[in-house]
Amino acid sequence: MNFRFESLDIWKESIDLTNILFDIADLAEEKKKYKFAEQLNGAALSISNNIAEGSGSYSNKDFANFLNISRRSIFECANILHVYEKRRIITEDQRLNLNDKLLELSKKIHFFRKSLIN
Repeated sequence: MNFRFESLDIWKESIDLTNILFDIADLAEEKKKYKFAEQLNGAALSISNNIAEGSGSYSNKDFANFLNISRRSIFECANILHVYEKRRIITEDQRLNLNDKLLELSKKIHFFRKSLIN
């Protein structure tokens, strides 16, 4: 028997993306930007954590609220990546590539959330 979230494509994608973002945060740690790394790690982990936590809700409305938090964490990650680029921790190409992945996941979460509340 599996947890509900383990069968959700948005959760699977969020785990893959979180893994990539953790690698990017490691680059910040290498430059002794520990707070930067901690912030990105937390925001990245929040994406999948909120999908998982919300999937345990008793109502679709409650689950939708957790998906909203997950989606907001995506926006936080996108913002942090802009700072990483400005601080030369990552390149513009890296940021743009990750931005595309974040946007795609955000859209999928949005549409899944919409299906829950309609």
